[in-house]
Amino acid sequence: MERRVSYERTEGISTITMDDGKVNAMSVPMIREINSALDQAQEHRTVVILTGRQGVFSAGFDLAVFKQGPEPLGEMLRAGAELSERILSFPTPVIAACSGHAIAMGSFLLMSADLRIGADGPFRIGMNEVAIGMTLPYFAIEIARQRLAPTYFNRAAILAEMYSPQEAIGPGFLDRVVPSEQLLDTVRETAAAMTKLDMTAHAATKLRVRGSALEALRRAIESELA
Repeated sequence: MERRVSYERTEGISTITMDDGKVNAMSVPMIREINSALDQAQEHRTVVILTGRQGVFSAGFDLAVFKQGPEPLGEMLRAGAELSERILSFPTPVIAACSGHAIAMGSFLLMSADLRIGADGPFRIGMNEVAIGMTLPYFAIEIARQRLAPTYFNRAAILAEMYSPQEAIGPGFLDRVVPSEQLLDTVRETAAAMTKLDMTAHAATKLRVRGSALEALRRAIESELA
């Protein structure tokens, strides 16, 4: 079976790379493979780098599933929401290396990471659901409420504003942008510095900082699929 996700561990850092050869659609199989890689990183207590193929971090949920009926759609939405929740509460630092476009569910993954470093280029980042005739999921709203700057939150969610990598810093989708050819080296240097953190203190503090947001996210997941 062709794998969509690769896992590499070196010197306290685990790199998880999404690459389905296309747009890194967040299908249930893709999400399962990401979770499997996260299981390994959690077991090894490593700092995590989550990245995509060159030019594409992720273009969002697999749109083909939206035509398959409520049961497959509900399974995919829950899997994506629970993946975001897991990343938000992951016991070691998670750095998103945004290698290109990050749209819809791809942007939810960005917002869930502890630090987001993006590659500069002609890429689009944001939540485009309203622009393509979809209502933004409750869980995505709670993630955006937690991670986006208040002055951008409504515009990004309700007006489906999309941003270039440089523009995405202001709203809070990204923290830094570097030339594309420097992305992985920059992220690895940043991850190496994070390996010096006390991971027990990091995990406990993360849960304190995000406790109310995680509770709201869990309620949103249940109400979404009730």
